[in-house]
Amino acid sequence: MTTSIQCTNVTKTFTLRYHRTFKEITVALARGQKTSDTFQAVDDVSFTVEQGESIGLMGLNGSGKSTLLKMISGVMRPDSGEVLRRGRIAGLIATGAGFHPQLTGRENLILNAAILGMSERETMRKFDEIVEFSGLEKKLETQVGHYSSGQSARLGFSVAIHVDSDIFLADEALAVGDRPFRRKCMAKMQEVRDGGRTLFYVSHSSGSVRKMCDRVIVLEEGRVGFDGPTDAGLKYLKYDDDLVDEEEDEGLGDDI
Repeated sequence: MTTSIQCTNVTKTFTLRYHRTFKEITVALARGQKTSDTFQAVDDVSFTVEQGESIGLMGLNGSGKSTLLKMISGVMRPDSGEVLRRGRIAGLIATGAGFHPQLTGRENLILNAAILGMSERETMRKFDEIVEFSGLEKKLETQVGHYSSGQSARLGFSVAIHVDSDIFLADEALAVGDRPFRRKCMAKMQEVRDGGRTLFYVSHSSGSVRKMCDRVIVLEEGRVGFDGPTDAGLKYLKYDDDLVDEEEDEGLGDDI
């Protein structure tokens, strides 16, 4: 099989600063207090993903999931280690990422498509399909700064999911969408998975991960705590399907 993503001893460290102004720093130093500290968001992470695998990336808040996804996407670089990717990457790693609030939905759609590597011809060919999927036909000429967070997520996801990519990344992108749109997104992501693309999906929902993914990687304080089959991963996390999961996943894709 062809390797799609390979992370080798990947580490990312951030600095926490306790004071902002020069005066605050000076006073803190005079009192012998710390002015900053460091923490490793991702700590010596290694794994390999084959083309066509569907990976659920899970873990508690602050475990390093979003940081790892940003390094896989190329938005961030690791401080040490290596991230290798094969093929074109698309996805939504932050709500409204890359959108300019003073540009209209139409203008941001075209701009975001270009950022994700779509040619002008490809964008125009898929334009109507993207708009229809987003359900924002009536808001297309409105500045994105007047969109709700859910509407921004709709537009961003709609562009990303229509990019002809080899790897698709999604980081809690569906959390702000309403239930009908979440169902539509999950159905589209199932198409992506079934089409042979590599899917990297960050979620706290055990129901959607079980439905979408055949493998789970669990991060614990920046390190890989588990890497294996989905059901075993959910058992490792002690995630039980609660009423929220049942409501979110009930009939996903069945009525689209």
